[in-house]
Amino acid sequence: MLHSFHIPVLGLGYSIDTPLKVAKYGISSVLSIVDDELVERMRAYHAQNRSIYYEPIGKNETDSRSRRITAYLNFLSDSICQDFSALKKQDFMEGSDICRYFELLPDTSKLKHGYELMMEYPEGEAKQIFKSVLKNAIRMGSIDVNIMAKVDKMNYVDGEYTGDGNTDALAALRGFAESKLNAAVVLSAGMNPKLYSYMEHFADFFPDEKASLKKRIILKVSDFRSALIQAKFLAKKGLWVSEFRIESGLNCGGHAFATEGYLLGPILEEFKTKKSNMCRELFNMYQLALAQKGILIDQEPRQKITVQGGIGTAAEHNFLLQHYQLDGTGWGSPFLLVPEVTNVDANTLTQLTGATEQDFYLSNASPLGIRFNNFRNSTIEQQRTERIKKGRPGSPCTKKYLCNNTEFSEQAICTASREYQHFKIKSLQMAGLTAEEYEKQFKEVTGKICLCEGLCSSNYLKYNILKPKENDAVAICPGPNLAYFSDVYSFDEMVGHIYGKVNLLEQVERPHVFIKELNLYIDYLQEDIKQQLQQFSDKKIKQLNGFKLQLLDGINYYKKLFSEITDQASDEFRQLYEQLASSKTILDTLIVG
Repeated sequence: MLHSFHIPVLGLGYSIDTPLKVAKYGISSVLSIVDDELVERMRAYHAQNRSIYYEPIGKNETDSRSRRITAYLNFLSDSICQDFSALKKQDFMEGSDICRYFELLPDTSKLKHGYELMMEYPEGEAKQIFKSVLKNAIRMGSIDVNIMAKVDKMNYVDGEYTGDGNTDALAALRGFAESKLNAAVVLSAGMNPKLYSYMEHFADFFPDEKASLKKRIILKVSDFRSALIQAKFLAKKGLWVSEFRIESGLNCGGHAFATEGYLLGPILEEFKTKKSNMCRELFNMYQLALAQKGILIDQEPRQKITVQGGIGTAAEHNFLLQHYQLDGTGWGSPFLLVPEVTNVDANTLTQLTGATEQDFYLSNASPLGIRFNNFRNSTIEQQRTERIKKGRPGSPCTKKYLCNNTEFSEQAICTASREYQHFKIKSLQMAGLTAEEYEKQFKEVTGKICLCEGLCSSNYLKYNILKPKENDAVAICPGPNLAYFSDVYSFDEMVGHIYGKVNLLEQVERPHVFIKELNLYIDYLQEDIKQQLQQFSDKKIKQLNGFKLQLLDGINYYKKLFSEITDQASDEFRQLYEQLASSKTILDTLIVG
């Protein structure tokens, strides 16, 4: 791996074509394959731009969802391979893509050292050989895809269920599995046994005669226990987890899956101490399952561990890699301010650069009923409140990817839809609630936003392909870390920042990634206690006290860690200790029950 970071999935549309922009430079990234309509439109757009023949796949055609995804991934694969091949044919001239490839590498890279040495060589046969060696050593970044495992809507045609193989998640997986990509699927948002079992249908997930995997599995996880449970389930089917991608429960973008007070540092420590035993245990299961399928394998496949969520400086990046012996980190939200890499429309980009910490918050806006990192100034928030004022709360539900509620209908509908909110508000009006309780529940119901359209609109606006009458309200879900970045950056600047060549946050006061996450968890606990004030149950009191104790254990862990990694006389150590002490004081004031 030439780079020590990757770009995680960013909403539905923000990283939908990021591989097309960064893979030729050796950087891996992830795109969402939830929305096959978006995927199809991006294939049409980029095919036209590249003067490539485009044959549309209609929504009503047989297996259209899977086929659209396969077609787009094949298009990306072909296009990026062509771009990479063209890059390798270039001469090493200042400003060329081949030079940019090497200049983006970290200064610690042996390949970069070789490039710098070659550039100083006098012209001649030796320099030509050196150039050839360097070009043969470079690799493309991976074109990975993301599936939210539990976003798995059942589909119907003329009222008839189309079968388990055509649910949204399984059809998306099939689209990836049948593509020509040599890449990974990132499975997030919990375990879906039906989806995990479905992988057994595809040969690319099993080792070939050279014991290599064409299609790999990455699990996005928030703690060691869930990682091991999911990986065992897969290993028993002969499916290997090639990477555990640990994500902060709250200090991340998009949906936030808060742990029961387990903080990132202690979680990483557990992976560090247990990963060797875990890998051996999984390999024994994997080897046995493969043998039953007639596949013999003797060597333990590689299993990487990476982390993402709220990392903001080169020092944090390097510390995480070295102290926890990680294989890489993920940098997501900061790349929303890099127009070369992600698809943020001009208006939203301007709003993001001027945003403060208070503009990024943990909301209940997602129709999935999961907490959602949100941006207060987004145009979809403005649209939501305007619709309420007009007495028309909710959104028209056109895409139906997040339909999961059957309270008022036989087939699931979306809680952000106008249909659901109409029925729900009507039921609240008939429930005999007090004015205060009605207002509280009304706000909860009408707080949902349409993510299916909102997370794609920015993409369509940027490329000027928004259709007439199509909703142009933008939803965006950066992590809280974005508050500290306040400019529009070039690709080279952001990569340089990650590797410490430049410091984009030089004059910015920003808490350490661990401290920031701790404070987010304290805020989360505080809010949870407030919500329970009138109805504390013994079970809830026990759960909240357990949560608080885990945070206190985390603080003790960080005290010991900071004393080990910093000079206790240094300003850095004093600042970290002061921040920890301040956080603990707030936590101590929280009384449960």
